[in-house]
Amino acid sequence: MISVLHTLLTESSVSRAAKLLGQSQPAVSAALRRLRELTGDPLLVRSGSRMVLTSHALTLIEPASQALASISAILHPNDAFEPASSTRTFRIGSPDYLDVFFVPEIIDAFRRAAPHAKLEVKHLQMVDGGYESGLEAGLLDLVVGNWRKPPQHLHIQTLCEDDLVCLLRADHPIPKGKLTRDAYENAEHLSVTTYNTGPWGTIDTELARNDLTRTVTATLPYFGMAPYVVARSELLFTTTRALAAHYAQLLPLRVEPLPCSAAALTYYQLWHEGSHRSAALRWLRRLVKKVAQTALATRSGQQTKPEQKRGNSST
Repeated sequence: MISVLHTLLTESSVSRAAKLLGQSQPAVSAALRRLRELTGDPLLVRSGSRMVLTSHALTLIEPASQALASISAILHPNDAFEPASSTRTFRIGSPDYLDVFFVPEIIDAFRRAAPHAKLEVKHLQMVDGGYESGLEAGLLDLVVGNWRKPPQHLHIQTLCEDDLVCLLRADHPIPKGKLTRDAYENAEHLSVTTYNTGPWGTIDTELARNDLTRTVTATLPYFGMAPYVVARSELLFTTTRALAAHYAQLLPLRVEPLPCSAAALTYYQLWHEGSHRSAALRWLRRLVKKVAQTALATRSGQQTKPEQKRGNSST
């Protein structure tokens, strides 16, 4: 009915409207009668030998055009996305251990590709209900992080790997290259509480798997604080190579391998089924993937893994 209304208004002729719509003239005349009843206005009136729009009909042209565009967007979604002209706001959830070397490169790449769009990066601990609820509710478009067992109900794409190392003061009493199992277990350690609220975090789980223990005597809420504490103490800090390598270039710190064969951590990006087919969010995922191949993989000294196959891992 909206299509008939719009065509009648733009053509000001029942016969021309019928031809454009591929309908019979009696069918369009019947539709016009119904529209007159619905709007309470004659819409088209005769003026000499032709039909003209009433003043009320003139006000309906734009709303009818907008309604048709909205219906078309629903029935025929546009698969194209132009980042250069987009004004959309995108939201990424990220743990703060990625803040110093990954997030800045994401923002830089995003701003260059989509200068008119907005990007909000949210700490995973700051999302009401947790990141899984945030993705489901549309409060987050994408989440980046590492999980030993990523949630099975979300779409997932592997970004790269990073191994665990130990960060300590450059002039620490433990000599360079002498971080043995005994030295590690006898030292005092610094730890950071994360969005993983279970009693065993990723690092402790991996240490336990290698029958290695640590005595944590200080904890912090944010990863960005840890290197500065380590630089002024004899605490050891077990973390990822990418983060450790970054701060070892800025502070009087050094990186030592763990005295065990700890498995590498895998970075992923996760998203919800509700955003899986969005052209805009497919673009965002491609951008994050590309940045991860340089910002994460290069800093960690690792090669990117082949993309994980789970059936729901396509971009």
